[in-house]
Amino acid sequence: MATETAGQPQTTGPAATAPARTPEVRPMRADARRNYERLLTEARTAFTEHGTDTSLEDIARRAGVGIGTLYRHFPNRTALMGAVFQGEVDALLTHARALADAPQPCAALVEWLRAIITHATTYRGLSRALMTASADDSSGMARCSVPMREAGGALLTRAQQAGAVRPDVSISDLMQLTNGIALAVEESPDDPKLADRLLTLTLRGLKGDNH
Repeated sequence: MATETAGQPQTTGPAATAPARTPEVRPMRADARRNYERLLTEARTAFTEHGTDTSLEDIARRAGVGIGTLYRHFPNRTALMGAVFQGEVDALLTHARALADAPQPCAALVEWLRAIITHATTYRGLSRALMTASADDSSGMARCSVPMREAGGALLTRAQQAGAVRPDVSISDLMQLTNGIALAVEESPDDPKLADRLLTLTLRGLKGDNH
C-alpha cells in the first residue's frame, strides 16, 4: 500500500523491508565438474613429478581437455596452484589448531613450521610461489598464504606471550624464513638433515631472553 508524506510517495508493507537479493551462484554442471576434477588431479601429478612450472598445455592434454577449458576454470597458473594445494593447506590449518593448546608454545610453533617445509618441498617451485604470494594478497595463491599467516600468527603470539620468542618477530618474516628454508631444501635434495639444521639456527635467533 502506498501513502504520501510531504508529497513523497512512501511504500509500506513487506516490499519496504525486503532485503536485497543476493545473486545465486550456479552449481557447476556435471561435465564441467568432471573437467575441473580431472584438471586438479593431473595438475597435482604434474607438479609433483615436474614442478610447478610444468606446461599448462600438457596438464590440459593429460586431463583430456583443451587449454581454453583449463583457463575457464583457472585464469592463470597461480589460481591452478592455489586450487591444487588447498587440501594440503587445510591439513596445515587443522594441524595449527591442534597445536593451539600445546604445553610448550615454542615447540608447537617449530613443529608447525617443520610441517610447512615438508609440505612446500613436495612440489618443486611451491616455496618460491609462496614467498611471492606473501607480498601480494591479490595473487591466486593468496587463499593459501593468507590463512596460513593467520594460523601461524596465533601460534607465534602464544610463544611470544610465554617469553619463548622475541616480541619483535613478525609472522610475515617468519613465513618468509620458512619458505626460504624450504627453497634451500628443494635445491639440496641430497641433504635430508638440512631443514632441521636451518630450523635450529632460526630458533636460536627467535628465542627470547628467558630461553
